[in-house]
Amino acid sequence: MERLILVFFVSLGVVLGGSILGSIGATLAKQSPIKVMSQLSQEIKLWAVVTAMGGSFSYLRMIEGGVFEGKIIVIFKQFIILTVAFLGAQLGIWIISVLTGGN
Repeated sequence: MERLILVFFVSLGVVLGGSILGSIGATLAKQSPIKVMSQLSQEIKLWAVVTAMGGSFSYLRMIEGGVFEGKIIVIFKQFIILTVAFLGAQLGIWIISVLTGGN
């Protein structure tokens, strides 16, 4: 359970942190910080999920071991972790959407 909580909040933090800090960079570059924040939150989602899971190669190795060794429980656990990471990233996108006025 602790791992799921950590994965959720890491994914959420990557989306929120990347979007907010990216909007500061947009301000310095004389671009619309609201527009950039909204765009970045969408673009960062995949990276947030991969980062929260601990990197893609270890994740793929675990799935490979589960498939070729017949360990269905390993595949199920990795699917749950992937889902939780995705939910954390989606919550981050929703928060940024609310902060930017739904743009």
